[in-house]
Amino acid sequence: MNELIKTSRDQNDEIIVSGRELHRFLDIKDNYTDWFKRMVKYGFDEGSDFIGFFRESIGGRPSQDHHMKVDMAKELSMLQRNEKGKQARQYFIHLEKLWNSPEATMKRALQIADRNYKELEAKMLIDQPKVLFADAVSASHDSILIGDLAKLLKQNGYDTGQNRLFKQLRDEGYLIRRRGAGFNTPTQRAMDMDLFQIKETTITHSDGFVSVNTTTKVTGKGQQYFLNKYLGQRAIK
Repeated sequence: MNELIKTSRDQNDEIIVSGRELHRFLDIKDNYTDWFKRMVKYGFDEGSDFIGFFRESIGGRPSQDHHMKVDMAKELSMLQRNEKGKQARQYFIHLEKLWNSPEATMKRALQIADRNYKELEAKMLIDQPKVLFADAVSASHDSILIGDLAKLLKQNGYDTGQNRLFKQLRDEGYLIRRRGAGFNTPTQRAMDMDLFQIKETTITHSDGFVSVNTTTKVTGKGQQYFLNKYLGQRAIK
């Protein structure tokens, strides 16, 4: 069947019809705007049955047009009760049969699958360095100093330094803020999350006095947690 009325496809690959194209084919005597307003009163809803848009015109102002779904186009054609309306309705029925054929359905399914795969592939390429790095950190059994974590963050584009990171971790409740023996050591919440570990070093002084120094270190899990947290915040910005 020859193309009686020009059609196009929407983002879902469904057939849509220009209101002005249909109006022209049906040879409606009333102007398009008045005719379409009258047709809409038969129970059609904008957004579900049609969408308005402005068509560019040469040397004049843009004209109002509408993209309508095939079901609406069929009903409008039938409402005309003439030979042109009958031809248009039969034409749209024919297009629907082609669109719903097994071959067309399979083609659309393959196109959607291909599009989804390409989107997933692109996302994987973007995330791959981050994922590989996070996995490597997670697999590591070595804890690092908070200053070293600051360097890792800095190398990956997060603007921080050792002192700023200590302050940030205190402000966010990961390290103890209260001045005293426990200053800059992990809070109970951070320890429960397995983000830090405490390394104790025993020092025997010349006078026989023995002291214990404590150092806060970031576990492999903690490295992954803070990298994802802070680098993710940077990406959102």
